[in-house]
Amino acid sequence: MAVGKNKRLTKSKKGGKKKAVDPFLKKEWYDIKAPSVFSVRKCGKTLITRTQGTKIASEGLKGRVFEVSLADLNNDEDQQYRKIKLCCEDVQGYNVLTNFHGMDLTRDKLCSLIKKWGSLIEANETVRTTDGYTIRLFCIAFTTKMPNQMKKTCYAQSAQIRAIRKKMVEIMSEEASKCDLKELVQKLIPESIGADIEKACQCIFPLRDVYIRKVKVLKKPKFDILKLMEMHGDAGNEDTGAGVSREEPLVEEVKGLKV
Repeated sequence: MAVGKNKRLTKSKKGGKKKAVDPFLKKEWYDIKAPSVFSVRKCGKTLITRTQGTKIASEGLKGRVFEVSLADLNNDEDQQYRKIKLCCEDVQGYNVLTNFHGMDLTRDKLCSLIKKWGSLIEANETVRTTDGYTIRLFCIAFTTKMPNQMKKTCYAQSAQIRAIRKKMVEIMSEEASKCDLKELVQKLIPESIGADIEKACQCIFPLRDVYIRKVKVLKKPKFDILKLMEMHGDAGNEDTGAGVSREEPLVEEVKGLKV
């Protein structure tokens, strides 16, 4: 081959390897704000790619669901078996305003409740709250021995199970349908609905460990920023300055002044 004829040998190939860019350089951190029902308002941080062209960062955050332990939200280790789901509704500055999206029991807690020689009773009910949320509640209960019982087992008859299930559905429907979402969450945290069910079913069969094991939000009403701000109280308005009293300017009358 003649020298100097093959000029392409010296040139680099087209479309060579691109430099590896760290993807985290294009990201931004946002603070997750929990509703005012919980004692800890700032419950974490989340990542999103910065606004580029038509792709807006705040739009990508809306609808994102966060799962947080109730122990972290209320600073109470006794509530660590509950998981709360929070859904991003709005973004204000670098604050992500969330709303209640669901609740669940941890698997280890659920497994620890199940024991031999007794019946497991479950029921669920779909309820509509006063502020337009459609919510499905799942209840779980276990039969227990009567006082001074010698018999090893404590299985309930099918008619008793049906009666207990009917009572569960009645109480869940009654408690959830006459309050809004915020009041319902306040009832779910101390497990007051489970205590009411246990008390009401004592005449049918003695129960133990009655819990609302799961809550699903099936439908939401049309987004209203005012209702979201009610849920959050003062979220996003923490750095507002102190109010300054406005004094009226003194008007001095000048005698004998012609205009």
